[in-house]
Amino acid sequence: MNPLKHVAIIMDGNGRWGLKKKKNRNLGHKEGLKTVEKIIQESVKNKIKFLTLYAFSTENWKRPKNEINYLFNLLETFLENKINQLNKQNIKFKVIGIKNFSKKLNKLLIQSEKKTYKNTSLQINLALNYGSKIEILNAFKKLKKKNELINEKNLTNYLYTKNIPDPDILIRTGNTKRLSNFLLWQLAYSEIFFEKKLWPEFNENDFKKIIFKFKKIKRNYGSI
Repeated sequence: MNPLKHVAIIMDGNGRWGLKKKKNRNLGHKEGLKTVEKIIQESVKNKIKFLTLYAFSTENWKRPKNEINYLFNLLETFLENKINQLNKQNIKFKVIGIKNFSKKLNKLLIQSEKKTYKNTSLQINLALNYGSKIEILNAFKKLKKKNELINEKNLTNYLYTKNIPDPDILIRTGNTKRLSNFLLWQLAYSEIFFEKKLWPEFNENDFKKIIFKFKKIKRNYGSI
């Protein structure tokens, strides 16, 4: 049985779900947040130590302004209402990406990270304004600036995911089969599961089925 430490998820399909159900993309994002809460709790139950959620990419700035504003308002409300609950559950909150948002959201993100910094049950890595290519390029720039030897170990020290193990599993919902500039370095040996369900339709049973499948996979890492 494979040990499972880290699950990464591309939460795809919120907008399409909203259009299909209510003809409103924003309602899909609101419903998708309920799925996030379910998967967080299921991760705790399964003693998963790291959960990385792709919430907003560097490319997502191309979306309509009203949708972007709605997403960030949703996140602000979530942090204001739920961070104390996560803290009580010994859950750590961390942002990977570039904090380049409104003063209010930046402050909430920093406060949430500080409040939960010492927690050890589960670490939620929220990928916000995240792009893997930029992450890798910035790591190389820092190596060059500090005149350090370019090797795998040193490069890893300058990624946003420093001290976080690489994902064992990547899940992408929404019936789309691509990585979308997400954790390109870190996913080198991850087991990938593409799900047809849109993110708001994804549930605890779907998550448990993937965990069960993963634990039965023979992982060779290039050997036999």
